[in-house]
Amino acid sequence: MEPAGDPSRPAPRRASEWLVALREAPDDDELRRRFDAWLAASASHAADLHQVNDTLAALDELPRARTWRPPDPVRTAAPRRRRLIAVLASAALAAAALVAVPPLALWVEADHLTGVAEQKLVDLPDGSRVQLAPQSAIAIAFDDRQRQIRLLKGEALFTVSHQADRQFVVETATAKVTDLGTAFDVRLLPDGVEVAVSEGLVQVDAAQTRPPASEQLQAGDWLVAADRQPVERGRRPVEEIGAWTQHRLAVKDRPVSEIVAALRPYFGGMIVVHGEALSRHRLTGYYDLAHPADALRAVARAQGATVFQISPWLLILSGG
Repeated sequence: MEPAGDPSRPAPRRASEWLVALREAPDDDELRRRFDAWLAASASHAADLHQVNDTLAALDELPRARTWRPPDPVRTAAPRRRRLIAVLASAALAAAALVAVPPLALWVEADHLTGVAEQKLVDLPDGSRVQLAPQSAIAIAFDDRQRQIRLLKGEALFTVSHQADRQFVVETATAKVTDLGTAFDVRLLPDGVEVAVSEGLVQVDAAQTRPPASEQLQAGDWLVAADRQPVERGRRPVEEIGAWTQHRLAVKDRPVSEIVAALRPYFGGMIVVHGEALSRHRLTGYYDLAHPADALRAVARAQGATVFQISPWLLILSGG
């Protein structure tokens, strides 16, 4: 089979074809350069890409319905049902491609990044280590005075080699986490960040919470700093911190929306939640990240909800 980036191979003609090609060869730099050239060649190409994105966004507008069932075979479905199935299948395939291919800006900015269900161990020049969770990215900036990591996307577990004369700082849009000799986990949330400490101490400064927070955490402590929200804090067993490195998700009294967000990096497609009340419900439990569809069904059972699998790339969690 020819490599996707082979210049002799006919180039994809539509955005959806490009996204599938990029999904098949995420490490092909030549293919990415050809895609960039295609996108810049015509305003219609950019419009095509926007249309694919609009189709995906439209999934959020699907009506909520307890009575949905897995779709009938296309040969017996009504015309309207067949069109809906076709739209969902096309959107889900495009969603899988978009999930697998990080935005170009992230490729440029990140020093290390991971794909769907991929973990990566990064050895830093100071002897520290970073374990990247799936669909995560970091940028590294070390100098004589400070060791700085920016968590651009996802989640990472940091094991820091302490140096008294050089701080180790992890920065996100919401908080700054300063190592005081420790191992700790940092996870980006839709509107903030969660920090959990498995060893030693960290200092967390979050200027955008209400009120602003400046706290020290020790082993077993966790803290959620969300934009314009009061800080949430608590404790959990140390062995549960960073459990995702063993493909386990341990949650205590967290909303369904947050659990689903933790499952998405392990699923090569799209997971949609319908029902505001369902999103806000809180759960405690253990979930298998190696099998995200089964984990989502476990969430559904605990809430009396239903999971609809429209295709291999689209799961819908519906609570009515």
